[in-house]
Amino acid sequence: MSAEGMEYDAGDIMVLEGREAVRKRPGMYVGSTRQRGLHHLVSEVVGRAVNEVLAGRAGSVDVTLLSDGGVRVADDGVGDGDSYGADLEAELTSFGVGSGFSGRRTAVVGPFSVGLFVVNALSSRLTAEGTRWAKEYERGVEADPPAIAGAARGNGTTISFWPDAEIFETTWCSFALLAERFRQLAFLNRGLTISLTDERPADGVRAVLFRFPDGVRDFAAALDAEAGGTTDLDVIGFEREDPRMAGTMEVALRWSDSPAPIRGFVNSIATREGGTHVDGFRAGVAAAVTAYARERAGAAAPDLDACADRIVEGLTAVVSVKLDQPELLGATRQLLGNAAVRICVEEAVREHLHDWFATHPEQAARIVDDHVTRAVRRD
Repeated sequence: MSAEGMEYDAGDIMVLEGREAVRKRPGMYVGSTRQRGLHHLVSEVVGRAVNEVLAGRAGSVDVTLLSDGGVRVADDGVGDGDSYGADLEAELTSFGVGSGFSGRRTAVVGPFSVGLFVVNALSSRLTAEGTRWAKEYERGVEADPPAIAGAARGNGTTISFWPDAEIFETTWCSFALLAERFRQLAFLNRGLTISLTDERPADGVRAVLFRFPDGVRDFAAALDAEAGGTTDLDVIGFEREDPRMAGTMEVALRWSDSPAPIRGFVNSIATREGGTHVDGFRAGVAAAVTAYARERAGAAAPDLDACADRIVEGLTAVVSVKLDQPELLGATRQLLGNAAVRICVEEAVREHLHDWFATHPEQAARIVDDHVTRAVRRD
């Protein structure tokens, strides 16, 4: 192509803003126009409701896949009384409002947060309802002024939306994939109750409800069972806040005869590439176990430093941190980079395991005999 044919000026530049930009390039905001992007829309609306629970303003979240292809997400929070909620209106109509991280007490449900504005723009229809009001949008544009909906129907807020078939290649959500993500959220956020109901099957409605009082302890036990573990060793777990990392950690682990991979999470997002929280966990476990093995064996203790990494291989574990300012690295933002987290998690794991070994000598001896000895023999 000649240079003359490549000439352009300011008149050739197209500037897209707001809902027009989102609808023109939806993949930039939700990653895909296939089912993955569809689930991202669901995650954004569910995330708002889940965070109402985590903030103490609600107790449960109910998600329904409607027979006409819509998705309804309801919480039982305080709602907005007789007037349309200004905060919710801003999230639905202003780009960037309500998106991104906003502290350790906020769960990000999707792979990244883009806010309700994007959901609204990519839905053919969206309704928001409070106890005495209702409002409707069509492809991100307000359809009617706020309307009084009549007698109060209970507390909370309900958002229903219908993904735009002009944008998405499919508007069929996967019940199984959404159920697995909601189950994970309930494990990672103790006290959260979340249900998923599917009204689409011709043979009848199907529904699941998730609530796990012991949080990540329940998660580690479930992962071990799913991996085929049969051990009777306890699930060891603890929670700690540490101002040095500006956040909290929840850790659960079990030595297993059929261990599952160590699972790391940051603000409820899976960090599949690991990061400083997982590195700190591994170092803390290795330090605690080798110290106990040396105390137990005395002068006869083998050289454990060379096999410290293999000591951790026999574990099923969950390491969940919730941070004010998480530093997620990499193209897919699945690697935690906060340096302080490694130090804090390593120290907490080492101290907690040291205390647990001291108070559970029989199980501690089994761990050393079965897992540490095996690691040494492989060296």
